[in-house]
Amino acid sequence: MESKRNGKASKTGANEWWDTSADKRIGNPPAQKLRRLGDVRTPAGELRVPHEELIGRGEFDLKSPEVMLNRELTWLNFNYRVLREADDERNPLLERVFYLSVVHSNLDEFFMKRIGGLKQQLAAGVERLTQDGRSPKQQIEDCYVRVRDLESMAAQTLSTVDRELRAQGVDVGPPVEMAKTDREWVRNNFLTSVFPLLTPQATDSAHPFPFISNLSLNLLVTLRYPGDDELHTARVKVPVGTGLPRFLKLPERDCFLPVEFVIADNLDLLFPGMEVVDVAFFRVTRNANTERDEERADDLLELIESELRDRKFAPVVRLEVMSGISDEQRELLTTELDLSPEDVFVSEGLLGLSELRELLGLQRPDLRFPPHHPVEPPDFFRAPNVFDVILRQGPILVSHPYESFTGSVERFLQEASEDSRVRAIKMTLYRTSSSSRVVDYLIDAARNGKQVAVLVELKARFDEAANIRWATSMEEAGIHVTYGVLGLKTHCKTLLIIRQDPDRIRRYAHLGTGNYHAGTARFYSDFSLFTCDDTIGADLTELFNYLTTGYTPRRNYDKLLPAPKRLKPALLEKIRREASLAREGKQGFVRIKSNALQDVDLIRALYEASQAGVRVELILRDTCCLLPGIPGLSENIRVISIVGRFLEHARLFQFGSGTEEEFYLGSADCMKRNLESRVETMIPIEDLGPREVLRHFLDTQWNDRRNAWEMQSDGSYIQRTPSSAAKHPSESRGSQESLANYFEARAASAKRLRRRGMAGPERG
Repeated sequence: MESKRNGKASKTGANEWWDTSADKRIGNPPAQKLRRLGDVRTPAGELRVPHEELIGRGEFDLKSPEVMLNRELTWLNFNYRVLREADDERNPLLERVFYLSVVHSNLDEFFMKRIGGLKQQLAAGVERLTQDGRSPKQQIEDCYVRVRDLESMAAQTLSTVDRELRAQGVDVGPPVEMAKTDREWVRNNFLTSVFPLLTPQATDSAHPFPFISNLSLNLLVTLRYPGDDELHTARVKVPVGTGLPRFLKLPERDCFLPVEFVIADNLDLLFPGMEVVDVAFFRVTRNANTERDEERADDLLELIESELRDRKFAPVVRLEVMSGISDEQRELLTTELDLSPEDVFVSEGLLGLSELRELLGLQRPDLRFPPHHPVEPPDFFRAPNVFDVILRQGPILVSHPYESFTGSVERFLQEASEDSRVRAIKMTLYRTSSSSRVVDYLIDAARNGKQVAVLVELKARFDEAANIRWATSMEEAGIHVTYGVLGLKTHCKTLLIIRQDPDRIRRYAHLGTGNYHAGTARFYSDFSLFTCDDTIGADLTELFNYLTTGYTPRRNYDKLLPAPKRLKPALLEKIRREASLAREGKQGFVRIKSNALQDVDLIRALYEASQAGVRVELILRDTCCLLPGIPGLSENIRVISIVGRFLEHARLFQFGSGTEEEFYLGSADCMKRNLESRVETMIPIEDLGPREVLRHFLDTQWNDRRNAWEMQSDGSYIQRTPSSAAKHPSESRGSQESLANYFEARAASAKRLRRRGMAGPERG
């Protein structure tokens, strides 16, 4: 059977789809000059006016778009920093593969959420400009330029990583010469494991172009009957995700074959007696913004289920194709999918690289980071009862993933479900996982006769279906399940346990920055606070009463700062207070750790604080729409981003210094949607021990010279480097490694003290 692959005729066989030229291996695009992170610097922030013009002017209008960066472009800039980790030879090879997969999964989500939303605005004729002065059309155009640049750099990085993996005996694709036994194994494996799952679909006058599901990988096959000039077209969906892995591993070898090419090489079984003229690989991304008006919905659960159905058939916002696709095939796809030519993204290598993380299952510890094992929190070490510990020692702060989620949060909930003195449990649930025992413990508690009320956020993006399942299973167990306040997402992470102690009823609480999710707790950096503070307990009671009824949003809170009513005004007030102190000649200080900074009002307040002389330190993982270091505007503001082994997810706030300092822990990022359209919480950390831990944590991250990137005044980022390995050996370690060592040392010290019979662990 003759075939034509990417415009080149070849004889079809088990290895014919693979070009043995080193420069043309899948994942190894032809050598070309790509703009690299050569000086370890990301692109600038795409300012609306020249940077020099800003500095030279001396006076700034804080309401002008010229002092703001674009949210979408700064988020894409974050992915350059992630890509650098894939390019960094200091990281083990398989970890570099993981970072590459993260970049591509991030881009998938970016198109589904952000580009999808911008296209909706464009279709609706929305011309409202962003805070940095861009229209929806301008944002899409600018994002496309950045995405194409990012993808070309990722392709070059993949080429390097693939070459280094081959040197270590790991091959993503068949070897240059495939043995006969390997060819036979591939064919047999295809017949038994892949072929039964395939359903080829013709496209002609009798068969309309088939529906293409979101993020699916597909083959577009051009065929003809022997001796006939008429061409026929068929689509074959690659059935990844139905139990079939993306990469088929050869037996007894670390060689992984992309399944789409295995299918392409066995098309004679799908189309017997026909000649394969051409094969193109493509992938589509659909809009994930399908929210309906919940104020008109009679049943929120039914509304979310209908939104999920809508999402499956939402418009396509991106078409990805492999290079070499014919003009005819490309035109067919863009026409049938109703896309413009600029919506087509051409890849020099494999499509759907988020699935590269399958390679992490390879048993090669020499190519991975050393295993990380969270330590048991010192305060809970060998404690027979967590409630007694919290009552005796006061608020307890736990840092994930350095300290165990299972040994703290899950233990707290497990003991509550079994403790005969516990009367009721109230909880907010935004995301969880099948590996978490959280839902099991809640069900156990209900079966043990306790009153259990859980607010499940059905609109947690991409987790809606899972949350519906959790809600249903809990309702069947007799748990009171509610779905939050109309028009607001419930994003706070709160757990309230009411217990009949010997002296009186007491409220025990957990407040966190991360979700009740055992899986992400192993690689998300978050904090948990356990307390039986009466005031916080009373505040949480008010919050839960609001969440379960929606009545009286302006309730009285003494310590808790909830959004959308109190959190943002409190942040603005504290920033302005520091500015007032600085104007009086005193020292003003603001330090914020968050995933993002995008809220215009907060940015303007920080600019004003800097102009007043306040020292502002911002540790922001991804999006930052503020410009630091500009004389007369933000010369007292510095911004860093930590990108490392763990995902930085905690939200921490520090105001003032010395004896006047205040620390807060919260669930909200510094974004308009979090502060104005979600239920969030922020809580003061008042006890000395937890405050010392937070201070050490923030100081360690601020002084990082391995995983930290410093933002420049034009919006670009430069990766910090160690001063001198000889003089400062600790600088070769990133802050995450240093913090892991710190918490391990705390745990070891606590164990030693307990073995000696001393009263308690060291705090701080």
